[in-house]
Amino acid sequence: MKTVLAVVAVTVALAAAAAAQGTGEDPAQVVGAPRGPRLEGPALDARAKEIAGLLRCPVCQGLSVGDSPSTMASNMRAQVKDLAAAGYDQEQILAYFERSYGEFVRLKPPLRGVNWLVWLAPAFGLLAGAAVIAWALRAPRLVADAAPPTGAALPGPDTLPDDPSLARYVLRVRERAYGWPGGMAPRPDAPPADTV
Repeated sequence: MKTVLAVVAVTVALAAAAAAQGTGEDPAQVVGAPRGPRLEGPALDARAKEIAGLLRCPVCQGLSVGDSPSTMASNMRAQVKDLAAAGYDQEQILAYFERSYGEFVRLKPPLRGVNWLVWLAPAFGLLAGAAVIAWALRAPRLVADAAPPTGAALPGPDTLPDDPSLARYVLRVRERAYGWPGGMAPRPDAPPADTV
């Protein structure tokens, strides 16, 4: 099992590395002509760092390209810097990487298609939980609103079931549980049985 996982991990890493090196596609053919100004110096570094923070590292997957120490992330950072220097804006750069890696490469995917479900599922979960809690808190009130049985309907301590075999077991349980002789409750006016 470990070898299968290792093979899958190596295959994914190699495929991601091949994709990171690019297919030789010109960014202008993929996302169009640059729409922003050409950047240099500290402005370029800040813009490249900001955009790299929006891309998921295909190797680390839990980190952004800006935070990942992997070689692939380093290559992607350099590519982001080159694209920003050429004048491509943030959306064009994100679209360029999305074309190579799919929508997964975005740390904050746009609200379209199935992504609506991902964004709205937590809200639906909270609403469903609130509904269950409200129902659970309301349920005891429904039981409390029911009329309690009258005193005549309640069995007394000496009441036995109509079935003789069941009555015999009830008497045995009362004798063992309460210590009542013969399973019958002692009369309040009767003298105690243990007087010596």
